[in-house]
Amino acid sequence: MSATNLWQSITGTLSRLTFNPALGWPVGGLIAAVMIGLAVAAVIVHVRRTRAQTTDETTASCVVRVLLCVTVAVMALTPSIVSTTTSQAVNATDVVVAVDVTGSMAVADAQYGSAESMSRLDAAKRAVADITSLYADASFMGLRFGGSAGTVDVPLTPDARAINTWANTLAVEATNVSGGSSLDAPLDALLVNLKSIRESRPNDAIILYLITDGEETGSTTRRSYSTLRKYLNDGFTVGVGSTAGGKIPVIRDGSAVDGSWVTDPDTGQPGISKLDETTLKNIADEISGTYVAVNANATMANGVSQQRSQQWRVTTTVKQRTRTTPIVWPLAIVAAVLFAAQIGMWIVQSRRLL
Repeated sequence: MSATNLWQSITGTLSRLTFNPALGWPVGGLIAAVMIGLAVAAVIVHVRRTRAQTTDETTASCVVRVLLCVTVAVMALTPSIVSTTTSQAVNATDVVVAVDVTGSMAVADAQYGSAESMSRLDAAKRAVADITSLYADASFMGLRFGGSAGTVDVPLTPDARAINTWANTLAVEATNVSGGSSLDAPLDALLVNLKSIRESRPNDAIILYLITDGEETGSTTRRSYSTLRKYLNDGFTVGVGSTAGGKIPVIRDGSAVDGSWVTDPDTGQPGISKLDETTLKNIADEISGTYVAVNANATMANGVSQQRSQQWRVTTTVKQRTRTTPIVWPLAIVAAVLFAAQIGMWIVQSRRLL
């Protein structure tokens, strides 16, 4: 390597050098300050004793002590090299989240971990946030379904924030385009995508979360979810809403129209939508999964699957990530050498005093 290339390599490394205390800035900074203070004190004491001729300590011994204190101070600040990479270690767990956005999800009879009432869709959004936090470094897929079909909005990605952002932007479909609720609406999209995941990642653990109120108002018989079973390691149906139910607001441009309710054609009165736990339990059985109800006392915080993978794989992503790599070990070697030198000097000095 030429001198020019060596210099460029050194300057490039120094430009990426930073401090990132392993113990945190408060503790790391305190240790560094104490050690620098001891280094300064060692110099002052040595100079005073030398002038007063009250010490046999050599200048070399003082220098070694000062260097040892400075080295420990730098170690406490944990010097690190910052680099960018597109590689990411991902847990071999794939979590597919399907969220109901039919008109009944606007009913404000849901609760999530508190007595606060909210729409069923808002409870679903909180459930999604908890689900992503349960599976660190897993991959996620986001799918929404209305009255007739399911749509994959977020393809499988290790970016949990993308799923949370997607969930927060979900809106209930407009009343004038809703043709009733059919719980097999996402089935075709789920079947295609789960099959694709299983074929491309045969060793992954695939887990499905179906978040809905379980209401069926369609005129056709619901198809079975058992066709998904062979592609899943585990599955959950998540019920939002209450069995007492509530009136369905008219939805226009993604928002509820105040004082306007969807009417029941048989009675002419505002229709009442209720959480259908029986249907959700049946779907859970069809996928050999579990039904989970979220309410004032229960959230998804404990609804994690025991089937998640313990394996990891390295994947390449479009997004660049910053990686900080500590380089403390060279300083540890220096500190050990200095400490050994100090011990040796103390031994030599002690023999002289005998």
